[in-house]
Amino acid sequence: MAVASLRTKWMAMTASIWIQCTLGGSYTFGIYSAILKSSQSYDQSTLDTVSVFKDIGGNVGVLSGLLYTATTFNRRGRDGREGRGGPWVVILIGSVLSFTGYFLIWASVTGLIRKPPVPVMCLFMLIAAQSLTFLNTANVVSSLENFADYGGTAVGIMKGFVGLSGAMLIQLYETICPGDPKSFILLLAIVPSLLSVLVMPLVRIYETTTVDEKKHLDGLSTLSLIIAAYLTITITVKSTLSLPSWANTITLAILLILLASPLLIAVRARRDNIEKPCYSPLIDNLEATTSGESLVVVEDKSLNLLQAMRNVDFWLLFLAMVCGMGSGISTINNIRQIGESLRYSSVEINALLSLWNIWNFIGRFGAGYVSDALLHRKGWPRPLLMATTLGAMTIGHLIIASGFEGNLYPGSVIVGICYGSQWSLMPTITSELFGVKHMGTIYNTISIASPMGSYIFSVRLIGYIYDKTIIGEGNTCYGPHCFRLSFVIIASVAFLGFLVSCVLVFRTKKLYQHIFEKRYLHH
Repeated sequence: MAVASLRTKWMAMTASIWIQCTLGGSYTFGIYSAILKSSQSYDQSTLDTVSVFKDIGGNVGVLSGLLYTATTFNRRGRDGREGRGGPWVVILIGSVLSFTGYFLIWASVTGLIRKPPVPVMCLFMLIAAQSLTFLNTANVVSSLENFADYGGTAVGIMKGFVGLSGAMLIQLYETICPGDPKSFILLLAIVPSLLSVLVMPLVRIYETTTVDEKKHLDGLSTLSLIIAAYLTITITVKSTLSLPSWANTITLAILLILLASPLLIAVRARRDNIEKPCYSPLIDNLEATTSGESLVVVEDKSLNLLQAMRNVDFWLLFLAMVCGMGSGISTINNIRQIGESLRYSSVEINALLSLWNIWNFIGRFGAGYVSDALLHRKGWPRPLLMATTLGAMTIGHLIIASGFEGNLYPGSVIVGICYGSQWSLMPTITSELFGVKHMGTIYNTISIASPMGSYIFSVRLIGYIYDKTIIGEGNTCYGPHCFRLSFVIIASVAFLGFLVSCVLVFRTKKLYQHIFEKRYLHH
């Protein structure tokens, strides 16, 4: 009976949430970037190059998508038995990569091994970040399959907790090893991999529906908002007051209690006995028209990667993500240097880094929830919300470019929310355009847009212009001019993404009207 109580889609989501909460190593790069730069004698362009490999590893997930399809769909069989084809293999590989990569980075920084050449350090960072694609693919795709009718909300919760994970890991850092970024790198090697291995048997796929999925998903949504609010208050208090170590311990303990709360929802769902077998309802049946218009729904067909790449919508979505994800990740990669150039204190910069994770969460969770609501009630295309957020991101980049006093606070809020929203909207849109069977492969291929944009905007643009600006002035540039030109250009890129998304809105209007009529109109 005890084992049976763990075999529910709600317990699977709970386990996935816990794993997602540890995946924010990429978003804490600002914590250990300074020690990495000084210990390896890097200039800013070299540091940005290493950070790009972090972004490549964290977003080029084609292999994880292919492995997910091979180990879940091919193992589920024709009998429709619940829970077959759990993605534990994908999670296990992700855990091994996480430990290996971060451990080697820690060994390099501490001098345990000889200082590696830059390409080797890039490889270490690539391995560490590649773990994110395996763990994230397993959690996001399985959650979308388990909660197909509310895919936007499910993906928003999964992506939202990844957005919060950076702030959670920073709370762990400030409690266990404050002021010691070397030890923090070791924590990044141990915590995600250990937790993932412990809970991976719980992450499974259930071809069921429930009487009231929205009720319990709303419960998880409310809980995630409570955790986000708690982290915001904690970060704000810590940035204004100097808390003793015992206070940090208490705040971390409260956070861990809140993170255990999804168990209550899983238990309630089990107690109410609401699960019942049914067909798998996710729209998995799409093909392209020969007229060049967007995709339309048909029966029993799901596009693979090559078929999807032959459709214009794939490339429109990809280009929009280059503009949105690429410009957003470039901002967080350079936010410490931007703050230093504007003479923000170290405490203020650390607070900005922590709060970025909150804004990232709000974008990820909010975009999934709002896009579901708009689709359920109005039949509005999800790309409409994507276009709106890219337009707002343009304004955020211009605020950062302006350099006025305190500009990083509103600028990082806008960019953080809009950046996070892309990560929630893109996977769900992918499943609706091309089907769920090969979604892991297709959405991870589109995710390549993030490191591609990061390289173009962070290394070739921001790093290049910054290093040119400080010639003859030492190693650091001070003043609003240091990043102004870079962010004016990046704002123009975000606006291009807005225009591309508008095209996608018009191309998918009929598709989303069909989805609305078929899936929601009769509810």
